[in-house]
Formats: sequence, structure tokens, C-alpha cells
Amino acid sequence: MDATKLRRAIARTPFAPVAAFPKRLARVARHDAKVLRTSARWLLTSREHHNYTYELTKLSRHHLAWFVSVVCDVPVKQVRAYFGEIESDDVLRRHIESATAGAARRGLADRHVRYARRIGWYAIVRATRPQHVVETGVDKGLGSCVLAAALLRNAAEGHPGRVTSLDINPEAGYLARTAPWSEVVDLVIGDSIASIAALDRPVDLFLHDSDHSRAHEKREFEAVEGKLAPGAILLTDNVTATNVLAEHAERTGRKFLAYRETPANHWYPGDGIGVAW
Repeated sequence: MDATKLRRAIARTPFAPVAAFPKRLARVARHDAKVLRTSARWLLTSREHHNYTYELTKLSRHHLAWFVSVVCDVPVKQVRAYFGEIESDDVLRRHIESATAGAARRGLADRHVRYARRIGWYAIVRATRPQHVVETGVDKGLGSCVLAAALLRNAAEGHPGRVTSLDINPEAGYLARTAPWSEVVDLVIGDSIASIAALDRPVDLFLHDSDHSRAHEKREFEAVEGKLAPGAILLTDNVTATNVLAEHAERTGRKFLAYRETPANHWYPGDGIGVAW
């Protein structure tokens, strides 16, 4: 009996699980060894302790381009062009690296600029040309800079807009406090629910990226609902953890899609973008 016939014969016996165990063990060991190598490299080379930054895999980047294309109803080639804009913005890149190096919190931040799913935020702002973007949760201000860069490009093409960035931490947003990005960023320090209630103009694009508890995320979407402009887009950075935005979309008669990113060469499984429109 040749090897193939023998394997097939064993597969039909009670000994099949035992016979397959070495192969299964080898596959798990290879996977775990890769994760351990990646984790060890990150521990030795990165300073980040939360809000991890990383590049996307090539496949994940392709999927993100199609995701934005469908949501914004623009050609995928145009979305890829938007990705290229932010990724080749050397002025912004040098600013982030310089500001990070001189920041009081530099001991917990990496100088290398890695946008991951934020290039999707950038492309959505470029494609939809909102007059007023609101983001909750600022941290260092990397996302704020990305949003501001898109708004500055829009303004240069005759479509000005601003981003209101909300955070409860008075030290948040240090990356977005430098011109020209600061010229389109209104940084508001305080509770996000109270700050949303105080907004004095309609919101065209809303991004939840603050307290990621289900209850708080739900409260933010409920609070902003009455502030939204016609055709507004809702985004969440919490889509891999909760179904809050999907449920909100269903209640309010919107469409919903979710994208989950795949980080390249990083132990973290990644976050995503949820969108309702």
C-alpha cells in the first residue's frame, strides 16, 4: 500500500486523531513561534503602551480601498490616490516625527509614522468634503493631523472644512497644535457627551474614538444624532469590539459596513472602521 492510500485508510480509523497530532502540533508551533518573534521585536523596539501604530498588510490595504470606494461611491482608483496623498505627505511626516521627539510623553511614543486604518479616514474626508468633522478621543493627535491634512487639501480645492476634536485629557492633541494643521482643528477639552451637546453647527462626519465601553459609545451616537447634517456619515473605531453603530444604523434607517484591518509585522490583531450612512 502506498503512502497516500495508507493515510486515507488511517483517516477512517479511531487512530486518526493520534496520527494527525504531530502535523497539527507543527502548524501551531510555527504560528506561535512567529507571534513570539514579532512580540519580542516589538517589546524591544517600540515604546507604545496603547493606541498602537503599525502598517497594514498589502491585502488589508486593498480591502480598505474597496471599503471606502463602496461607502463613498467613488472609483477605487481615486481612493488609492487619496491613500497616496497622505502616505507621501513628507511635511506632515516630518512634523509628527519632530513633535513626537520633543514631546513630554515621548517616552511612550514611537517617532516612526504609521497610519494604518487612518488612511481610510483621510480618504473618506477627501471623498465626501465635509464642512464639519467631529472626532471624540484625540490622544497624541495623530488622527487629528490626518483629518486636518485631508481638510487642508479639500480647502485648497475650494471645499473648506474644520474638525472639532474632543478629549477629556488636557494634555491630548499635542501633534495637532502646530500650523497649518492647527488652523483647521478646534481642540475641545471636556466630557465628550457634554461637548457634543454644546456643538453650535451641523456635523457632516462623526468619528467615535474615545471611551470604548459599549455604554459610552452608544451615548455618543445618541447625543450626536440631533446635531447631524443631512446625509451625515457616522464612523466608529470600536467596530471590532461592539455592535453599537450597526444597531444605531438599523434603528435610524441607515446602511452599515465594517472593515477590519490586518496589521503587518505586529502582534496586535488590529482595529477597524465601522461606518453608517
